[in-house]
Amino acid sequence: MKKLFNISNTLITLLIKLCGLISGISVLLIIIFLFSEASGLFNKPSIDQETVIAISKKNTINDPEAIQIKQIFNREIRNWSALGGKPDSILLFRLDDLILYYPADAVTEVPDTMRARINRLFAQHDNLIGYFPASLMPHEFSGRVLRIPNLNVMDFIRGREWIPDARPVNIYGALPLITGTLWVSLLAILIALPLGLAVAIYMVEIAGRNINRILRPAITLLSGIPSIVYGFFGLVVIVPFIQDQFGLPAGESALAGAILLAIMALPTIISISEQAIRNTPQSMKEASYALGASKWQTIHKVMIPFASRGIIASALLGLARAIGETMAVLMVTGNAAVMPSGFLEPVRTIPAAIAAEMGESTQDGLHVKALFALGCILFVITLLINLSVEYMQPRTKKRMML
Repeated sequence: MKKLFNISNTLITLLIKLCGLISGISVLLIIIFLFSEASGLFNKPSIDQETVIAISKKNTINDPEAIQIKQIFNREIRNWSALGGKPDSILLFRLDDLILYYPADAVTEVPDTMRARINRLFAQHDNLIGYFPASLMPHEFSGRVLRIPNLNVMDFIRGREWIPDARPVNIYGALPLITGTLWVSLLAILIALPLGLAVAIYMVEIAGRNINRILRPAITLLSGIPSIVYGFFGLVVIVPFIQDQFGLPAGESALAGAILLAIMALPTIISISEQAIRNTPQSMKEASYALGASKWQTIHKVMIPFASRGIIASALLGLARAIGETMAVLMVTGNAAVMPSGFLEPVRTIPAAIAAEMGESTQDGLHVKALFALGCILFVITLLINLSVEYMQPRTKKRMML
């Protein structure tokens, strides 16, 4: 009987170890897959492989960057002198513009004819820049094909514009999304932490047993509400309230997202803060009372300082929850991928961008790889937060033992 018990105990131990090993390997493979997919963004130019951007051979400018190409076709740059060329105005060309240079009956869809027309245009106009399908590249091209440099990691992180559907080049600058994520999340914690800490203190020191029996299930229920329900609540209640109070044309803003995320982060902050405050040794509280301190002085001078690391850990875990939230934020923040200058302006967060754009991107295109790169940034941010929590836990336990 004892031998059978030892065998079963060994098998259970091996099964638990195997499950842990499989889980660890699975997480590692997911991380490797995430970063390997994202790496494809940084070894290709940010232009469709089937599109060609060209200028006249007589144009002596160096190959411009992707953002400069975008500025040219948006008419933000109108003269070649801005790019180091001759002081001549820039003439734009798209394939549909052939009818501006040739009679309508002379423009056909015959590839050889279109190649000849394109070739003649670049030979006649020294100030021309245009893009067209690579399949229509003339055999002896009178222009010069521009080489768009590959996007690097720092340009991706520091880029201030996110326009993945721009033509003829795609603009992938993650800074507006990173900024929007941090703005909404940090403001949410600034709102949620004082409220959560106040509720935790109330539950530990003021509320009776019967009130705690009601509060704890209610807080647990808050953490179990689906995020889409929070999103509808924010869209119906918070967004119109902000619009009316501040006189805005639309209430979707970073503030609306922060308030909603603060509500969603409250259960995490309350639960962990309550446990940290409750672990304050009774001897420390009695010593404070013996010295003549009041209840509020004891809470302020003894209990909160002792539980400070646990409170900070609750704030960090609440921040991790806020940073990773998707649907609720997508519904109330306006979903505008621009650099925010205030909390009353629309923003877009990284999870919202991934959720909104993944269905629009092609499987092997640069857009989907850029979304994977955003996922890597989100992973790094949450990893740093979790490591910070793990760093604080041993010190908190050590203080509790003392």
